[in-house]
Amino acid sequence: MPWSQVYDPLGNVLLSTAFAALPIVVLLGSLGVLRIRAHYAAVLGLTTSFVMAVVVFRMPVAMTVGSAVYGAAYGLFPIGWIVVNVIFLYQLTQECGLFARLRHSITGLTEDRRLQLLLIAFSFGAFIEGACGFGTPVAVTGAILIGLGFTPMSASSLALIANTAPVAFGALGAPLIGLQGVTGLDLKQLSAMVGRQLPLFSMIVPFWLIWAFAGFRGMIEIWPAILVAGVAFAVPQFLVSNFHGPWLVDVAAAFVSLAALTAFLKVWKPARIWRSEEDRSQESGVRSQDKLESGFTKDEETSAASEHARSDSAIRNPQSAILRPWLPWIILSIVVFVWGLPQTKTFLDGIAAPKIPIYGLDKLVSRVPPVVAKPTPESAVFNFNVLSASGSGILLAAIIAGFAMRFSVGGMLRVYWKTLKLVRNSLLTIAAMMAIGFTTRYSGMDATLGLAFAKTGWFYPFFGTMLGWMGVALTGSDTSSNVLFGSLQKITATQLGLSPILMGAANSSGGVMGKMIDAQSIVVASTATRWEGHEGDILRRVFFHSLALAALVGILVMLQAYVFKAMIVK
Repeated sequence: MPWSQVYDPLGNVLLSTAFAALPIVVLLGSLGVLRIRAHYAAVLGLTTSFVMAVVVFRMPVAMTVGSAVYGAAYGLFPIGWIVVNVIFLYQLTQECGLFARLRHSITGLTEDRRLQLLLIAFSFGAFIEGACGFGTPVAVTGAILIGLGFTPMSASSLALIANTAPVAFGALGAPLIGLQGVTGLDLKQLSAMVGRQLPLFSMIVPFWLIWAFAGFRGMIEIWPAILVAGVAFAVPQFLVSNFHGPWLVDVAAAFVSLAALTAFLKVWKPARIWRSEEDRSQESGVRSQDKLESGFTKDEETSAASEHARSDSAIRNPQSAILRPWLPWIILSIVVFVWGLPQTKTFLDGIAAPKIPIYGLDKLVSRVPPVVAKPTPESAVFNFNVLSASGSGILLAAIIAGFAMRFSVGGMLRVYWKTLKLVRNSLLTIAAMMAIGFTTRYSGMDATLGLAFAKTGWFYPFFGTMLGWMGVALTGSDTSSNVLFGSLQKITATQLGLSPILMGAANSSGGVMGKMIDAQSIVVASTATRWEGHEGDILRRVFFHSLALAALVGILVMLQAYVFKAMIVK
């Protein structure tokens, strides 16, 4: 039987909004405040969302169960599928000693930890985001940073902070393509508008990233390199987004940033080199006893010493070609880029991409005004595109790289089994957390929260941006946030006399800052860095950064709406 969402079930906006927010409060509070392990926190959050959906928002029990099952399935595929295969590739490189040689390859370019962080987390991570997105860059860069000797806390939190500015154009423009689909707004205008917002943050984020890791003084010591990396990314990001479209923005900008930073480091070196975490504590002067300005403790920063020793012992041929340690990651980059091309996806989906409607849910739940212009049935179709999925491309890349590293088929199967055992708890956590997101979506709780933001009047450009931030924090995807709130942004902007293009873009630009605190990304980061069970610690570390950066995006959108109106695409 069809069911229409109700956005004020209690007849009191404040109470309805409070109950809609309760699953989020329980989940994030359990993780960040009570420090409950992620899988237990996810179960608590899922239980709360189920009760709220059924009791408060009056969603039929069968539909609530269907939405939770749909979310859990999506958590395992495609998200979990990405995580498993990235960790598989990482495990292969660890077993044959190439990761140790990769570390030496990077230190051959620069021994400074801050510059390594710029190269890997910001520039290389942006390329992976542009090619396939959906959690892949956090998994890849987190694994590489661990291999370089960064601690799990540093690797996790810094990979999350770095994976922000490129997200709106990730997966070959998927977030904006989704936004265009639900709003009917012009895709190239949306691309150009986002391209007039995020380039500023593409210059801010690398400075912010190094400040979070090294403190203010440590950041100032390498400001020329940070500026090169940021500007070399921001300029192509602006040009491609405004004059071409959203598809190749990140790929082009990341390539230019990597090339420019690499060339710059050939001719410039900082006055002081941070070769290790101990050197950092002795040289930088930013530590007060055993704690950095950025909040990283000495114990956290030195715990990777044994990993260094193990990696060094794995080096068998230090005279091998400089590109060999990068070979698995070059293969990965090429394959995921080709996998992400629309032509490739269309071809592979034509071979095998069954779409499975969720029984009792598909087209039976309707969003209604004012969230949408007219009642719109919500689709609930599980797309089992097993061939075209990013995770399948990563698996193929790992197999090719495995043969290149001279693994036998039996050897790769052994490592894959080891990987499955390593990530099994994280997969369950991802599934439960995605179940929460889908339950809040189909019950209408997300729209209730969105409508609360829409009542802010003159301040809506700021709070509309924060709505995008909240959407990504809830769903784990800028694409999903745009699909959920894109129509609401357009309707509200029109009612308030604002540009729908501006507010549609603001939803995506604000959303990218929520990427670092969404449960899915945090679990991916903890899994990639082998720090399962510390998701609450990671959340507390990055929450301020996420909120502050999102607020800055909101301020920029306010200025564009009322002061710098010439920046708005018409």
